[in-house]
Amino acid sequence: MTSYLIGIDNGSQSTKVTIFDEHGTPICEGKQPLRPNSTPKPGIVEHPDDDLWDSIGEASRRAMKSFSGDIHDIVGVGLCTIRFCRALLRADGTLAGPVMSWMDSRVSRPYEHVDDAVRYVTTSSGYISHRMTGEFKDTASNYQGMWPINTDRWEWLADDEGFSECGIPREMLFDLVMPGELLGQVTAAASEHTRIPAGLPVFATGNDKAVEALGSGLRTPETLLVSLGTYIASMALGERNLKDARSFWTNFACIPRQYLYESTGIRRGMWTVSWWRDVLGESVKQAAAARQISPEEYLNEQASKVPAGSDGLMVVLDWLAPTEAPFRKGSILGFDGRQGPYHIYRAIIEGIALTICRCGTEMGAETRQAYDRLIISGGGSNSDLIMQIFADTFGLPAVRARVNNSVGLASAICAAVGSGIYDSFDAAAQAMVAWQPPFTPDPARHELYQKMLSVYSDIRGQTDPLFERSYAIFD
Repeated sequence: MTSYLIGIDNGSQSTKVTIFDEHGTPICEGKQPLRPNSTPKPGIVEHPDDDLWDSIGEASRRAMKSFSGDIHDIVGVGLCTIRFCRALLRADGTLAGPVMSWMDSRVSRPYEHVDDAVRYVTTSSGYISHRMTGEFKDTASNYQGMWPINTDRWEWLADDEGFSECGIPREMLFDLVMPGELLGQVTAAASEHTRIPAGLPVFATGNDKAVEALGSGLRTPETLLVSLGTYIASMALGERNLKDARSFWTNFACIPRQYLYESTGIRRGMWTVSWWRDVLGESVKQAAAARQISPEEYLNEQASKVPAGSDGLMVVLDWLAPTEAPFRKGSILGFDGRQGPYHIYRAIIEGIALTICRCGTEMGAETRQAYDRLIISGGGSNSDLIMQIFADTFGLPAVRARVNNSVGLASAICAAVGSGIYDSFDAAAQAMVAWQPPFTPDPARHELYQKMLSVYSDIRGQTDPLFERSYAIFD
């Protein structure tokens, strides 16, 4: 008998529900886009109505409808949702207001109790866990930031002072469980909403970046993971809870008692790649359609013809300014008439690789950890061009997972551990995660990119004063 596991990936853009077999092979999937965030006033960013739960229901129903196996062979559900969100619940677990996005300014401030209807303060994973199981339990791995959490012990603080600083009394918080532990069973109401069988055990995962790391195969400190998403950063595993780092921050991993070091990164990272694709517009779409390939494949094909270094173009990816430097803007430098639209496309990708190489190198220097391999995850890893540019920039072999659904796969891994199919996370990951052949760095291109990096790292120091002056004019 083959056992099957359901992995729920409730992401920032869409919800994907995938059914995997015990070897990590995806059997079927359902997907539902999330609605645009509601921004009624500055600083307020909310998921409208009950969109998170609604999208999980729709994606789950599609996945279950596509499943051709015996539902009695499905042994568990792993649940992962967007991190850094805040949900305010009534006593019965229903929403007292829309779920606050990670971009909402309120989630970085202490909770203010202004609505007497609010009985619980939790994360998006806590809210969805309750909707699935009826239990008031949540994964400990999704509590970083403005929460009274002891990050050494993975449990609520023992003293009252920490609760006061966060504005949340202990009685308003859920009970915590570790990744791979039982949250509860699918209720009859949740089963009707999702078509997932009632009574099926639901297991905790972690915050979405930690889950992505597990599903990408990040298992040793010597490997660096690059996550290509709207926010791009590099990540590495560690055993120590490092609290005063300068170039990275420490997060909970999706494996109990391990930590995930996350470098500084790029806001609107792969968004910038999509932005340039959209700027090029119909010409790229038509050319791609004529070749019967996607616009992304066409752009990668054309950019592959551009020499490394993009004939001198360098892109600084500040399309979304950080809060500490609101004046900062993105820039493209080095035009001399040789360059065309595909030079810019390649230069954007090279700018991403150069930035993350700098960030990852700084993190490795601070943790005194050398890296011997890259794992690239996210939709951008489908591009051979992007994979090769990262290998060449870092001077390290770069691999991508066989299954490009790392969050869903890791959710299934947590369910596989919790249900006893595997006796450890390491055994489950070894059995369920596989990689495609590596991309090997080219020494000449690596030398070029390292020379570029010495210049690239100084650009902001030159442009910041100019952008600060222009900020008063245009903003």
